[in-house]
Formats: sequence, structure tokens, C-alpha cells
Amino acid sequence: MTSIRTIAESAARPSAALRAVRIGLAVLIVAASAQVVVPLPFTPVPFTLQPLAVLAVGGLLGAADGAAALVLYLALGLIGLPVFAGGGSGIVRLVGPTGGYLLAFPVAAAVTGALARTGRAPLWRILAACVAGMVIIHAGGVAQLALLGGDPAQAFRYGFIPFLTGDLLKVGLAALVILVAAPRLHPPA
Repeated sequence: MTSIRTIAESAARPSAALRAVRIGLAVLIVAASAQVVVPLPFTPVPFTLQPLAVLAVGGLLGAADGAAALVLYLALGLIGLPVFAGGGSGIVRLVGPTGGYLLAFPVAAAVTGALARTGRAPLWRILAACVAGMVIIHAGGVAQLALLGGDPAQAFRYGFIPFLTGDLLKVGLAALVILVAAPRLHPPA
């Protein structure tokens, strides 16, 4: 016999079509954020808005759908669509200096989504979720830079330090987006 709780839970879950639309829109948002590029002369890693979008997508869609959106984003870039920073695409981006950041995006979205619980958590928890996601992004990026350059200290100097202030701001903005938009995407049952 079906319980009232089971019916309420299934009604609260978005349909497959709605999930697909949300994931598709998330991919478009991340791709658009990748087109805001500020090259820095002392590092091969540009400043972009991608981390902000990745954290917001994870926090709004949740762990599974957030990760799915970022895996789809990477797949589209791999097959040649110009979704990476500055309209880039292809395997070269994933094995190059920015590849570690890109490859960390699905994990960062999943962790942010799991910890933020689609925006229903208190502010401190959403901020902590966004910080955790940003740490994952930088860990992936700095690790790949260290592998490519052979110098972990230099990788940290070029792949993390120049972005610290801007990424703290992105963490705060992502948390704000999650707090404001989550109630609209996930109304209480």
C-alpha cells in the first residue's frame, strides 16, 4: 500500500524532463561564465567566473544533478564545442595547465550540492559547502600544475595565490545565489 509520505516525496521530486532542462541550463550557465576571461601575465591560468557557476550549480541542483551538469559540460568541451574558457575546447584543455581545475568541477559541484542540501541549509553551512567546493577546484588545478611543471610550490604560487581574494568573493556570491534561488527551485512540500 502506498503511503501518503511516498506520494508526497514523489510529487516533490522533479520529473526527468524538468531535471534535464535544469541540467542543460546549468551547462549553459557554466559555459557562459567561462567566456568571462581575464588573462594574468604571470600564470597560465586565467581568471574566469567558472568557479562561481560551478558552486552555484552544485548548491542549487544538488550533488547528483550538479555533478551530471559538469560531466556534460566537460563532455561537450571534449567533443569540440567552445564551452571552455575563452571559447576553447578539446582534450588539450583537459591535459593542459587548466585541466585540473576543469576535471575537479564535477566533484566540486557534487560536494557543494551534498553539503548545501540544495539551499535548504543555514547560511554557515552553505558558505562551508561553497568553501569546500572551491578547495576541491583549487586542489585539482594546483595538482595538475605541479604535475606539468614539476614544482608544487610554484604551482601553488601560480595556481592558487593570485586567485585567493577573487575566489573568496565568488564563494560569497555563490552562497548568496544559492540562498536566494533555492527556495524558487525547491519550494517546500
